[in-house]
Amino acid sequence: MAGAGESRNTGGGGGSGDGSVGVQIRQTRRLPDFLQSVNLKYVKLGYHYLISNLLTLCLFPLAVVISVEASQMNPEDLKQLWIHLQYNLVSIIICSAVLVFGLTVYVMTRPRPVYLVDFSCYLPPDHLKAPYSRFMEHSRLTGDFDDSALEFQRKILERSGLGEDTYVPEAMHHVPARISMAAAREEAEQVMFGALDNLFANANVNPKDIGILVVNCSLFNPTPSLSAMIVNKYKLRGNIRSYNLGGMGCSAGVIAVDLAKDMLLVHRNTYAVVVSTENMTQNWYFGNKKSMLIPNCLFRVGGSAVLLSNKSRDKRRSKYRLVHVVRTHRGADDKAFRCVYQEQDDTGRTGVSLSKDLMAIAGETLKTNITTLGPLVLPISEQILFFMTLVVKKLFNGKVKPYIPDFKLAFEHFCIHAGGRAVIDELEKNLQLSPVHVEASRMTLHRFGNTSSSSIWYELAYIEAKGRMRRGNRVWQIAFGSGFKCNSAIWEALRHVKPSNNSPWEHCIDKYPVTLSY
Repeated sequence: MAGAGESRNTGGGGGSGDGSVGVQIRQTRRLPDFLQSVNLKYVKLGYHYLISNLLTLCLFPLAVVISVEASQMNPEDLKQLWIHLQYNLVSIIICSAVLVFGLTVYVMTRPRPVYLVDFSCYLPPDHLKAPYSRFMEHSRLTGDFDDSALEFQRKILERSGLGEDTYVPEAMHHVPARISMAAAREEAEQVMFGALDNLFANANVNPKDIGILVVNCSLFNPTPSLSAMIVNKYKLRGNIRSYNLGGMGCSAGVIAVDLAKDMLLVHRNTYAVVVSTENMTQNWYFGNKKSMLIPNCLFRVGGSAVLLSNKSRDKRRSKYRLVHVVRTHRGADDKAFRCVYQEQDDTGRTGVSLSKDLMAIAGETLKTNITTLGPLVLPISEQILFFMTLVVKKLFNGKVKPYIPDFKLAFEHFCIHAGGRAVIDELEKNLQLSPVHVEASRMTLHRFGNTSSSSIWYELAYIEAKGRMRRGNRVWQIAFGSGFKCNSAIWEALRHVKPSNNSPWEHCIDKYPVTLSY
């Protein structure tokens, strides 16, 4: 997803050997305008979620009314009530039964809270940094790229939004690159274990207390699995429920959180760890097909580890509470399914190809996701305006543009997947966000590049490092992935959140935000 945004910006100038590609890229570089039609069925889905919690919404005001009436009663009123009840035993029994039944239904159906105790992002060592000059020099020395491909990569880098301090794996710092299964395992171990070591130290949790483990990595899925590598490294308990998600793209981090949440709702009094990463060592493209070169320029080393808990006693020390997860999948559509596609080029070299339709598909998927999310998070005033314009459009005038809600009224912070500069630009415009709202995404892209599914955690760490997270603030994490998917996670801060020890921004946060020029 990430790369597509950049290809729309740069393809016209960088692909000097393929003018037709440049024309296609310029025509499809932007997301669709969200002010156009919104599918009513997804609005209905969001309101279905809202109605699912109707019992809670009805019982709460009833309890408030009863409390107010009870507080106004004097001793004489209570005496008269007691006399009245003595002669209405049937009424007492019925009321008691209704009350007990209502409380039982509420207790049995209310979701148990899921807390985010802490999280950690991997900070690679300095010797893995890949400034532009070194990246281009190594690309030239490999001898695999022709002049057109080298020029295309140079222009992508210049306009990508990446800075000079991003990281590539150890294997890619050698000429020729030392690509092997052993090198890929080494990269995975360094990233996952580095993030987990820091997480366990900061959260003061014994790894043997972990009951659920979810690992997501799209392009590297060895046997034994990455989750098994973690179990072996930390000697996790034998009955741990471990899962390994593969091939699900940059939005897999939210999917992994959703899976962990579902498991925590079933298994009481335990911890869940979610590890999100991507592996580049065996997935670097050494060909000349431009649609497959973009990931080389954008994707960089990174990973995160998140500790979740359903223990009520952990609320006081946790940073956030998970409020909602909304997932959208458009894999049933053939174009959406193939818009991010791992394949071989004409010479047999493997890479990930990005379709020219990617930005349009991403926009439609995002529109579906936020239309479903709206009723869950927006103030009632915004929901009424939104819904009424849809009704007017459907019944009276098909040309009426629906009201686009102001999501800034629902969230204080936004963590937009740092997939590429054009993606962030278009979301900023279409959601009518301010530069401050997308600052975390832009600075994460600049400092760490596209770290795939872990990028939203580097962004949350940036917000914490800036000291902006206050009690009650809500955070919207939104990510895109192959398939094609758009997934959202909503968190609420339980306290004024300070950055954890060894934050990836610890030694450089004072330099940011930087002024970006393309």
